[in-house]
Amino acid sequence: MKRKDGVIVGIDIGTTRICVAVGEETEAGLDIIGVGTHPSQGVRRGVVVDSDAAAGSIKQAIEQAEAMSGCEITSAYAGISGSHIQSFNSHGIVAVKDREVRDGDVRRVIDVAKATSIPMDREVIHVIPQEFILDDQDGIREPLGMTGVRLEVKVHIVTAHVTAAQQVTECCNRAGINVADVVLGAGATASSVLSDDERELGVCMLDIGGGTTDIAVFGGGSVKHTSVLDMGACDFSEDIAANLGTSFEVTDRCKEESSFVSVVDSADVADLTESSVGGDEEREVARHAMRQTIDARAGQVLTEALSRLSEDGFDDRNLCGVVLTGGGAELAGLLERAEKEFGLPTRIGSVIKVSSSGNLELDPTWATAVGLALFGTWQQRTSRSSRFRIRDESIFGRVKQRMRDWFFAEFD
Repeated sequence: MKRKDGVIVGIDIGTTRICVAVGEETEAGLDIIGVGTHPSQGVRRGVVVDSDAAAGSIKQAIEQAEAMSGCEITSAYAGISGSHIQSFNSHGIVAVKDREVRDGDVRRVIDVAKATSIPMDREVIHVIPQEFILDDQDGIREPLGMTGVRLEVKVHIVTAHVTAAQQVTECCNRAGINVADVVLGAGATASSVLSDDERELGVCMLDIGGGTTDIAVFGGGSVKHTSVLDMGACDFSEDIAANLGTSFEVTDRCKEESSFVSVVDSADVADLTESSVGGDEEREVARHAMRQTIDARAGQVLTEALSRLSEDGFDDRNLCGVVLTGGGAELAGLLERAEKEFGLPTRIGSVIKVSSSGNLELDPTWATAVGLALFGTWQQRTSRSSRFRIRDESIFGRVKQRMRDWFFAEFD
């Protein structure tokens, strides 16, 4: 197996599975030439808790992706998520030195906006401009070259627990992979599933993973809100197993076969025959009870998401729709339930920003991994430094500037 120039790799380290996407840059854009996946070990709620176990899962997924793509993988872009991710909006203002806005003015105003107090155990990983304001003229996306005396910026700041990012890098290194960058999972996902119109008009994206649900809101072409719920698809399985006494081996099939949309009309539907926990005897599991269990958890996830948005002032007046993505997005009935709860048009977000010469079916499960590869493509086009760099202690300083530029360029 040989190394191949122009290959970009994204690794989504999820709670239930590791997903690897291998892309090749072409004149038409990013072409996904291989993927790999493996059940995730050593990861809980999006956070690495056992580096050795996680490294083993990553290595298996990498080997599968190498076999499909026909190239050796040594470096990748890794996603970071988990309930430790916290974000908030901030504001900065400076005087323009020479009346014409230059790079130095932009850097200074962003530095002012991000000069906020955060706990010692947290690290700022992204500072993302939402808009610039020059002499009371708002809605400016690129102020360079404009004339004025006072420059302001509104930014979205994302922070993570310091050790969480270190664990992501460590387990990848143990799998033989150098981490080119650690990227916010929600941002990567959005870049692969959201259309330009959605980002401009206003949309809420819910990335429902195994252990967490990432929330990202866009409007006016920029990110307005990000947060992470400590709930995901695994909670549906755990609820079914705990409330109905089924084994974990059968809960996934139960979820697939038991849409919870018509809970009140399901009494006449045949029950499921499943093995009890331990497998000693068979018994019937009422579909109606199962649907009620799934419906309760779905309501909790969506209600909590709505609460997060409400706290930041978002409602159906500044959103045009909702996009569900991630492995849990295809749970039967969730689309209809989300549309009812939000009162907005809702769709399932599959990958739309890449091609696949191998005719790979890139369903929502691959959204984050593909988005990470898209970020790598952008960075390789714009970075003046080497194509791949091993992540070290100073990476956060480098990531801030690149992520600022990427989000602003990607969602412009």
